Amino acid sequence: MKALIEMIARSLVDSPEQVIVNETDAERIVVIELKVAASDLGKVIGRGGKTASAMRVILNAAGTRIGKRYVLEILE
Repeated sequence: MKALIEMIARSLVDSPEQVIVNETDAERIVVIELKVAASDLGKVIGRGGKTASAMRVILNAAGTRIGKRYVLEILE
């Protein structure tokens, strides 16, 4: 999942080298932290949060199949 979020984020931003994705795995919850350049933050969030919401939907759908809950946090 970490690689998937990283690939999506890198394709959206102008500075793909500044995309940093960290994954913290608890027992049933996995937190994925996404950090991008300040100028690219709006591109990752999207208008009205639609892009970020779409990434969260993908994570939730994939997580349901393997029995884990994924949480995406976009850091400033």
